[in-house]
Amino acid sequence: MKLSFRWYGESDPVSLEYISQIPGMRSIVSAVYDVKPGEVWPEESLAKMKKQCEDHGLIFDVVESIPVSEDIKLGKENRDHLLDVYCENIRRCAKYGVKCVTYNFMPVFDWTRTQLDKKAPDGSTSLVMYWDQMKGLDPLKDDINLPGWDASYTRDEIKRLFVAYEELGEDGLWENLEYFLKKVIPVAEECGVVMAIHPDDPPYPIFGLPRIITCEKNLDRMLAIYDSPANSLCLCTGSLGCANFNNIPAMVRKYSAMGRIGFMHIRNVKIMEDGSFEERAHLSGCGSLDMYEIVRALVETGFDGYVRPDHGRMIWGETGKPGYGLYDRALGATYINGLFEACEKALKK
Repeated sequence: MKLSFRWYGESDPVSLEYISQIPGMRSIVSAVYDVKPGEVWPEESLAKMKKQCEDHGLIFDVVESIPVSEDIKLGKENRDHLLDVYCENIRRCAKYGVKCVTYNFMPVFDWTRTQLDKKAPDGSTSLVMYWDQMKGLDPLKDDINLPGWDASYTRDEIKRLFVAYEELGEDGLWENLEYFLKKVIPVAEECGVVMAIHPDDPPYPIFGLPRIITCEKNLDRMLAIYDSPANSLCLCTGSLGCANFNNIPAMVRKYSAMGRIGFMHIRNVKIMEDGSFEERAHLSGCGSLDMYEIVRALVETGFDGYVRPDHGRMIWGETGKPGYGLYDRALGATYINGLFEACEKALKK
């Protein structure tokens, strides 16, 4: 496996110098963050990022993400132009050594939480989603802005998007994903890039918005639309794993054996009785997911793709971007390293 770490560029309080000191760290996961969705990424930005990583002994070969504009997801008249831009960005990323591009097809919001700083008894803080905090909220009536939602949308824009997606529905979203894949995957194949779709987070409808990358049946359907290793999964254990209907070790084993996991996001969550969930430390005993079984499934199926520790808690007084501090993700990376070493050695016996 190729151990990686997400870095938000020069504005990230976590420096490349610190990331490079994590044992076994190989790759940087990043993107061009100062360009709006639907615009071409400057080659100068990609070249600069590549050099910055190399100067610290790291490799910039994973992009997370090239955003998919709402007009593509909604199938608007301008989608062909936007898809041309998207494909050009894939070509430019490949030119500078990128091998894997992550993206999502979630309507309006990349992820939804109700709190970013829930304090645990030990003093650490983490991201959570509690259903009792969601009760009574209506984005079509209330002026709400939940964590993870794009604050650049006005209230009226949010309402229009919700209405548009209600009219589109799941069937329409599937049709537009198929259109996207049939345009984009051939370009990725030509460039030697794996496109890895991130699951919906959480993997069920929020406020009636359709969500389709949610479960094994739907992952099968997505992969079958364009049967190619370049059409792959970013299998996020925390996103899929915050719903009890997903058996994460079994899903990892299945899709890894198929060669259809391009990127693994490994993190743990604790599922509550009412379906709410809390993000926890990576250790199996801290949450609802069996990290050992997840890694064992990867090792036994010969997985050699990218892995990163996903969201971490804020610990030891650290402040910064919620979920993306240094300390807990570094602990997660070390834990993941240990699990891979143990499973690899056990397989050789």
